[in-house]
Amino acid sequence: MNTTGDLEESDVLFESSDEVMVESQVYWWQDKHRPRKPKYFNRVHTEYEWKIYSHMHYEYDNPPSKIVKGYKFSLLYLDLIDSEAPTYTTEKDGESAETCIIRFHAGPPYEDIAFRILDKEWDCSAKKGFKCTFEKGILQRNTTGLFKRVPTFYENSEPWLSREEGEGTGLL
Repeated sequence: MNTTGDLEESDVLFESSDEVMVESQVYWWQDKHRPRKPKYFNRVHTEYEWKIYSHMHYEYDNPPSKIVKGYKFSLLYLDLIDSEAPTYTTEKDGESAETCIIRFHAGPPYEDIAFRILDKEWDCSAKKGFKCTFEKGILQRNTTGLFKRVPTFYENSEPWLSREEGEGTGLL
């Protein structure tokens, strides 16, 4: 896992258009400190997904499209006044059912910052690459492991079985 800021082959940088605009707020501390957004270095971890279909229709010279496998967020809160660690929450996205908003909140003098990510259930085990630390003014949240695998059941996965009887009734 690379956290030094160097890009791996499978990483893609967040663009400035990936940041979600957060409504402006009035802070009790803005008389003393100018509110500002934190600096950040975010990456999207992508990989090829080689399933049976991909093996049949693609080659290593002509690979399938990459899919998102995780995110790496590094937010710099170097001038944080409070000693509390920043927090993050995920919210539903009103624009798309496939994405959600991850919002990072810290104390003065920083404003909230939010990003649009895929709305999937994360595997939050350290074995799969989940990491959320706040050290020396840097919040790191890495989810470089796989998403949790949710079994997909199709409506007609076994069309020759009757659901009421539970026995074979011949092909439909």
